[in-house]
Amino acid sequence: MARLTFLNVSIDNLTTIELLERLKQGGAVYTPNVSHLIRLQWDKDFYDIYQEAEFSICDSQILWLASRLIGTPICEKISGSDLFPAFYQHYRNDHNVTIFLLGAAEGVGEQAKQQINAQVQREMVVDTYSPPYGFETDPEECEQIIQRINHSKATTLAVGLGAPKQEKWIHSNRDRLVHVKVFLAIGATIDFEAGHVQRAPKWMSNLGLEWVHRILMEPGRLGKRYFNDGLPFLWLMLSELLGLYQDPFVENQASSASALPKANGKIHSKV
Repeated sequence: MARLTFLNVSIDNLTTIELLERLKQGGAVYTPNVSHLIRLQWDKDFYDIYQEAEFSICDSQILWLASRLIGTPICEKISGSDLFPAFYQHYRNDHNVTIFLLGAAEGVGEQAKQQINAQVQREMVVDTYSPPYGFETDPEECEQIIQRINHSKATTLAVGLGAPKQEKWIHSNRDRLVHVKVFLAIGATIDFEAGHVQRAPKWMSNLGLEWVHRILMEPGRLGKRYFNDGLPFLWLMLSELLGLYQDPFVENQASSASALPKANGKIHSKV
């Protein structure tokens, strides 16, 4: 499977259909966007988790455009909020595929469950849970969540807790989830599916302006984040374009060149 490296993250160069077919074999899917790329420059735990992901796909029109500027185009932007409905529609007739929704505010997951099951015309979403704030540091709460997911026998876990919490929780607990084969980190998608939060119009998403819509919907929470991420990303992209970027977690890039692809946009293969 072809992967390309942008900054210090490898991205699978797949179409949605190709990814959905590959998910028959299972795996965790993470969706790097501009915010993720900034965090990957300083959060070593987040960086290590990304190195172990079975699938890492482009969740940003800006990143999609940037890949063209450096000469290694990503074939398709696949955001978590697009992938998840594509996933449940693709597997709607496969009764071996069931879903557990973890995340969103109290009651939102149940609304999403009803909406999704009505669309696929079966009980595909078998259970949901909205964890309390700070649950990830409470071993007893995490244990109860693991037992609830296992009891549901869901084969797919869709986690909407926001990055990096969702990726870190999946990474820490996936080995104890005995029935789950597919792990989807989907951010605000549960809210979208429930109709609790409105997604940007398709034309805005296609133009890379979904962030504008989200700022207008949640200015207090997202305005500062997008501003703080935007300027550093421009600098990182320029460094990548000029061949000056250095991975902060690779101590000796020259000696590591044969083991790790340099962040110069070259495509390599994933076995």
